[in-house]
Amino acid sequence: MYTTRIGFSQPDSINIYGYDLCSEIIGHASLADLIFLGAQGHKPSENESKMLNALMVGIAEHGFTPSSLATRLTWLGAPEATQAAVAAGLLGAGSVYLGAMEYTAQFLQEALATAPEGRDTSDTAAGILDAYEKSGEKVPGFGHPTHRPRDPRTARFFQLAEEYAVLGENSLLLQAVHAEMERRRGKLITLNGAGAFGAVLSDLGFSWKLVRPVVTAARAVGLVGHIAEEASRGTANSTAQALFSHVEHHTDYRPER
Repeated sequence: MYTTRIGFSQPDSINIYGYDLCSEIIGHASLADLIFLGAQGHKPSENESKMLNALMVGIAEHGFTPSSLATRLTWLGAPEATQAAVAAGLLGAGSVYLGAMEYTAQFLQEALATAPEGRDTSDTAAGILDAYEKSGEKVPGFGHPTHRPRDPRTARFFQLAEEYAVLGENSLLLQAVHAEMERRRGKLITLNGAGAFGAVLSDLGFSWKLVRPVVTAARAVGLVGHIAEEASRGTANSTAQALFSHVEHHTDYRPER
């Protein structure tokens, strides 16, 4: 016997998460609402819905990145399989690109779960940095090759979280870590949009284990635009073809025999 809480179909109706799809979901819920519903088992409040939608919009697109280039190059080889192009762009969601959101959410949630009751946030932040300094690992959610010293997405995410009254202990802890890091290093440090995303998504009640699926869902939306742009230009004039031609004509072949 198999069980699921997600949904089932009958000849004249479709039920998902206990709601009638046609009368209660379609036209009443956004795609972000459906993600929230699937992850947490209940509909978001109006402000939670607005915040999750803002987070996903803010992370969906970032121009030419390894994931968008992978999508374009895959489309070049198989324009009839656009789903493969989207999938190719998502396969690189790992520790360097997109993964920081998951890792930030994880260290925040684990730190808060193990912190003694009543412990000051600044003390918890100092303990987090002590642990990372001891391990020699980089603290996720900080630094950016372009956005220095401030990532514009970070300020906007936190601004909206306050406006929607969803700013919680995860975001406050991350801000405390940021302040302590700058104090220790004596300079401005970028708290990037990925870190803020992980913190605010945690405040919305998402387990860190679900952060990457939410991120990849958002990024899949952005990749649609890259495919559309390639298709509008045609194969011969596409960015992917130009990139391939550039590499082909600027590679020095040196056999080692």
